[in-house]
Amino acid sequence: MYIIAENIQIISPRVKKAIAERDAKFFQDLAVRLVDAGADAIDLNIGPQKKRGHEILPWLAEVVQEVVDVPLSFDTTNLAAIEAACEVVTKAQPIINSTSAEEERLEKVPLVAKKYGTRLIALTMGKGMIPVKADERVNIALEKLIPRMLEIDFPISDLIIDPLVLTVSGTQEYCPECIEAVRTLKYAWDPPPLTNGGVSNVSNGVPAQMRPLLNRVYTVMLMGAGIDMIIANPLDRKLMEWIRVVEERDESTPLNRLLLKLHDCVAAMEELQPEDVDMSDPQQVEVWKTVQVLLNKVIYTDSYLRL
Repeated sequence: MYIIAENIQIISPRVKKAIAERDAKFFQDLAVRLVDAGADAIDLNIGPQKKRGHEILPWLAEVVQEVVDVPLSFDTTNLAAIEAACEVVTKAQPIINSTSAEEERLEKVPLVAKKYGTRLIALTMGKGMIPVKADERVNIALEKLIPRMLEIDFPISDLIIDPLVLTVSGTQEYCPECIEAVRTLKYAWDPPPLTNGGVSNVSNGVPAQMRPLLNRVYTVMLMGAGIDMIIANPLDRKLMEWIRVVEERDESTPLNRLLLKLHDCVAAMEELQPEDVDMSDPQQVEVWKTVQVLLNKVIYTDSYLRL
C-alpha cells in the first residue's frame, strides 16, 4: 500500500500558524516523523490560497525536500502555485492533487502535469457534481479523464484515479459505492490506472474519538477492492499495523484473522457474516458494527457502537 501522508494541511490550526510564521523547523520535523512512520509521499495541502499560494507552496516544497527524499503531492486549486512548486522540485517525481472532469480543470491541469512530468490524481466528479453510483464514477474516468490523458499523450502509468471517499455522516450511501468503483476501475482499462482514496474523508463530521476506527476499517475494505494508494495519517499506528496485517497475511491474533477475513470477503465480492465474528470480543464487535455502517446496512449515528 502506497501511503500519502495527509498531515500537512491548511485546515490544521498548527499548520496554518506555521505557514504564517514560515516555521521551517516545524515542517521539517513533521516530514521526518511522517516518513519514519511509513509515509511513501507527503501531501502539501495549502487550500485555495489565491493570493499567496505561488509563494507558499514552493517554499514548503523546498523546506520539506531538504530533509526527506519521498515524493511531494501538491494539493491546491491554485494552478500557479502548483507550477511554482514543480519548478523547485529536485528529488522524487511529484504528484499533482488534483484535477477533476470539470471542463476548465481538465483542460489545464493535465497539461501542467505533462509539462513537469508529474503524476496526476484525477477525481471522478464533474462541475459541482459527485455521482453516487459506482458505475457513474467509473464512466467519468472512462469517458472524460482517461480520454483527456490520451489526447495529450499523458502516460496512463502516471494517472491516479480517485473515486472520492465521502463521509459516512450524511452521505453514507456513497461508502459502499466508492469501494465498488475502486474494484471496477481495476478492470476498466488496459493497463488499469492506479486508484487512490482520501481515507480520512470517510469520518469527516464524526466525533473525534470515533474517527480512527472508521478510517481503519474502511482502509481494509478498500484494500480488499484493490486500491493502490491512500491519503491517510501514517502517525496512526493502529492504521499502519492493520495495513501490515493485511499485506503480510498475519494471522497471529483473532483480530488479525477477522481483518483478513474482511479483506478477503471484499475481494471475493462477499460480505462478512456474524459467524465470522467472536461476539464476545469487544474489538471484533466494533469492527463488525463499523462494517455494517460502511456497507450502508445500518444507519450511521454517533452512537452506533453502543447500540
